[in-house]
Amino acid sequence: MLKKKKFVILLKVCALIYASNLLSACGGGSESASVPIVLDAPIAYVKRPVQFDNNGDLVPIDITNPIEFHPGGDLYIRDRAASSSEERNVTSRFTGGMGDVKDVTFNDDGTKIVFAMRGPDIPNADPEDQPKWDIWEYEIATDTLSRVMPESVAQEHQDVSPSYLPTGQIIFTSTRQQGNKGILGNEGKSEFPGLTENFQQQALVLHRMNANGSSIIQLSYNQSHDLDPIVLSNGRILFSRWDNAGSNNAINLYSVNPDGTDLHLVYGAHSHDTGTNNSVIQFLQTAELSNGRIVSLLAPLNSQSGGGLLATIDINDYIDNTSPTFVNGGLTGPAQSNLVNNTILTDGSPSPGGLYSSAYPLNDGTNRFFVSWTPCRLENPSDGTIVACVDNLNNPNLVEAPPLFGLYIYDASDNTQAFVIKPQEGIMYTDIAAATPKSIPNYIPDRTTSTIPALDQALIDDEVGILNIRSVYDVDGIDAAPVGIDVVSDPGLTTADQRPARFLRIIKAVSIPDDEAIDGNRNTSLNNDAFGVSRAQGMREIIGYAPIEPDGSVKVKVPANVPLAISILDKTGKRISARHQNWIQVPKGDTLNCVGCHDHASGSPHGRPDGPPSIYTGGTSNGGYFPNTDPAGFWHDLGETMAEARTRLDPAALDLSVDIKFDDIWTDPAVRAPDASFSYLYSDLTTPSIPVSYPECQNQWSTKFPIVCRTVINYETHIHPLWSAARGGNECISCHNAANIANTQLDLTDGLNPATSREKAYEELLDEDILLDNTGQPVLIQDPDEPFLLDNNGNQVLDINGNPIPNLINVTIGPVFSTNGALASGTAFSMFEPGSGNAIHEGLLTPAELKLLAEWLDIGAQYYNDPFDVDPLRFIN
Repeated sequence: MLKKKKFVILLKVCALIYASNLLSACGGGSESASVPIVLDAPIAYVKRPVQFDNNGDLVPIDITNPIEFHPGGDLYIRDRAASSSEERNVTSRFTGGMGDVKDVTFNDDGTKIVFAMRGPDIPNADPEDQPKWDIWEYEIATDTLSRVMPESVAQEHQDVSPSYLPTGQIIFTSTRQQGNKGILGNEGKSEFPGLTENFQQQALVLHRMNANGSSIIQLSYNQSHDLDPIVLSNGRILFSRWDNAGSNNAINLYSVNPDGTDLHLVYGAHSHDTGTNNSVIQFLQTAELSNGRIVSLLAPLNSQSGGGLLATIDINDYIDNTSPTFVNGGLTGPAQSNLVNNTILTDGSPSPGGLYSSAYPLNDGTNRFFVSWTPCRLENPSDGTIVACVDNLNNPNLVEAPPLFGLYIYDASDNTQAFVIKPQEGIMYTDIAAATPKSIPNYIPDRTTSTIPALDQALIDDEVGILNIRSVYDVDGIDAAPVGIDVVSDPGLTTADQRPARFLRIIKAVSIPDDEAIDGNRNTSLNNDAFGVSRAQGMREIIGYAPIEPDGSVKVKVPANVPLAISILDKTGKRISARHQNWIQVPKGDTLNCVGCHDHASGSPHGRPDGPPSIYTGGTSNGGYFPNTDPAGFWHDLGETMAEARTRLDPAALDLSVDIKFDDIWTDPAVRAPDASFSYLYSDLTTPSIPVSYPECQNQWSTKFPIVCRTVINYETHIHPLWSAARGGNECISCHNAANIANTQLDLTDGLNPATSREKAYEELLDEDILLDNTGQPVLIQDPDEPFLLDNNGNQVLDINGNPIPNLINVTIGPVFSTNGALASGTAFSMFEPGSGNAIHEGLLTPAELKLLAEWLDIGAQYYNDPFDVDPLRFIN
């Protein structure tokens, strides 16, 4: 509802435009404050009421919820950008003034507008039954308003952020997740759109459709939102991706071809502290400038108004604000430049120069922009009086007032701003676009088996792509092998055991369904305890394993159009690399070529194709052999890696394995004895269940229906039985039980923790615990921070003798294992391994059991890794 306020005429009038002056830091938007601008081109914009909740408080804007509904929004057009030009509401015929509109884009010739619109709420309907956002088109000449998709199709899912492709097709972002649902069907699961990684709503990802709404295909496979796609002049799609895997929580700029190939990070992974006063900002709502730079809204994830700072960014020469692309190594930045020369704050405090919500460059050679801007205003809560920020910022009795977004033309050449549409109290003007002349973007045809580069038909038939890593030892252009790649790759100089990187683990994100998809009941929900002691990693499946060749190379088939991550493992199958916290995808028939790895902590972002060139030269000639390798084995061509040479001559080596296996196929026996073979096989487990989707997968890896190989590890089914497995009288639970808890501090026997409904052994292993004495009672110590009991007034409580009473607290001990992985679990894990010297535990777990335990810890030590395996009686509320 619209909150009624008492307004007073501002005593100070701040000019919004005047020669050689900075933009005003105040203003109430009076007509006398600026000179209107006229532009002879149609403009379109959204006008909606400022939103207040039932308490009269401003509804904050959450950019991670792009389907928020703000009733009263409509699309308006004017034949010219002038306040005197007639304003026409072109969507009220559908919304009745109670719907909402956003994401407005003209086509290249300015005759049509595509946008997202949502119908009015249905009284008393469940949230799931309310109208959905969908894509609409307005043709100016005929005054025709129409859905792009048939209504029955449009109202199945949420569709927003449309833009026209040069072909007339439309790129948009949607919860449809067409490809995801197909993968789920192949896995034998119900087909549903997965939730974002904070589990709050269904993820919106990039899709493409024909101009008539047909042939919808999914292009991106992020597990959280992909937002605001635009078509660049080079034909690629630039968009804002919410990277929210694991510890990530940032919105960066990515790019992809219109067919979904070559998706990679463009900018911003290490530039989020570039808001005012080093505040954290995100990169949103981009538009391309004629000079190749982009303009972007820099705003926090949550704000009262959704406004922020406008900046231009050089995305062609920089990967971060002060980090150039490799070919521009001499540049020092900054890549970002504030568009407006004024005091705009993004740290949550009142912004003296106001805030912007969007920008549309005219790209007409004048350096002008349409902008949506609100001045800085403060309110007296006692009477609703609103005053300008000038001279009032330090008044403790004032709070930030509701925004007053109007539409302006900003001229960056002289830092002046003039209104196009005068702001109105209680109204927001946003999403402005203009039918200004523009060049048609470059056309990038879809990749096929006939294009260059071509897709591989055999891979398409198998529903896979190729992941080709040149060397995991190449870290951001630095040779990170302990003795250098040339030495570590030479079997005559380095044994297998001396090579740190031995195997690659391919991991897949598990889509989490909403409540109804879990059990068909909208009134239930998946309990957080089902994820385990940490929800940071969500749920994960293991796709399979591949050997890392002596030179650090890997070339393997991976399932196509699936969100994947990779981990580098040591000889025992433990992860030695940091967790890969960004999802990669490989289209059907395509090959994803990686030069090497990156160190995100050092400031090098992942996945840039224009990063440092490979430091590994590979094969030195056509038809030659790698040094000291078996002449009866694999010969190389010039520049080939060991993995490329091996898989060219032995295509079966492209297949992943659900098990970890090693055979020395490289060492020349004339030089030295080949390294011993070994394997960690699920079939060697003696516990009742093997965590592989199909038994056939243990013999032949496949990702094609009906045999889709996945490793799904659930604690109760696969890990808990290890503690009671027969070990000739040395079973884990023979020592680690309730009767012996005072000595071992660990009870691994059966039994649920009533607080979480999980096995208490799981809690003991992975959660902080209370230290017990030799009688089984908690050990107490005096609290070092508050050593004596205090009453409500902060005075010490005294005993009958007048002495202060000690404040005693439990002594806690840390978890046995770490959700950060097997290596992070330290001696608790390594004491089972050969050579540990631990007389009790060394050798107690078999190599196959240790591998199972390591992979479970490495992917996050979840309680469940399949939401449909969850016990509904305990974990669905």
